Amino acid sequence: MTMAPDDARRDALLYQAMREFVQSMDDTLPGKFEITKEGIVHDMMAPAGPHELTTLRVRKRLEKVMPEELVAHTGTPDVESQAEGIMRHPDVMVIAEADMEVEGSFDPRALIAAIEVVSRSNPDNDWVSKMRDYPLLGVPVYVIFDPRSGSGAVLTDIHPTPSGPRYATRKEFVYGEDVTIGEWTITTQDLPRYP
Repeated sequence: MTMAPDDARRDALLYQAMREFVQSMDDTLPGKFEITKEGIVHDMMAPAGPHELTTLRVRKRLEKVMPEELVAHTGTPDVESQAEGIMRHPDVMVIAEADMEVEGSFDPRALIAAIEVVSRSNPDNDWVSKMRDYPLLGVPVYVIFDPRSGSGAVLTDIHPTPSGPRYATRKEFVYGEDVTIGEWTITTQDLPRYP
């Protein structure tokens, strides 16, 4: 589908307005803001203990097996594609340290993997919206850890579909099994579950 120049201009202006709003709210309101094709996602809930502990354990386990020049980054900034009108903030980003030496948001195409821990308050953000957005952004590997069920999935192999780029391969796992993220395998033993 070809977009008319007026549509593209309108979409660019709308994205810029949402981006400015998110920047103005970042230090004002609690929670995390992201921008999708549908608009602004505001996760008001502070991540629960199991969410944060899963993020920490996954990050530490990955950094033990990856080469030193790669990091499992859990901080800011976001990953953003202004052309697509999407700004996301993965819980863990596998990225080369050299690719972090930028001003502003990370280029999503620099990510080796995006890892999300499903939030109790908004699971569809990880299982539906980000499953659509990450291949659109060109993130080659998307991994979901779900403390609600003690399971997850690794999504890879972006391919074109009538609905846009999607992941062709989905490998599910349950907590306790090893999981391969990119070229590295880590255990999912002792990952916490939501009560």
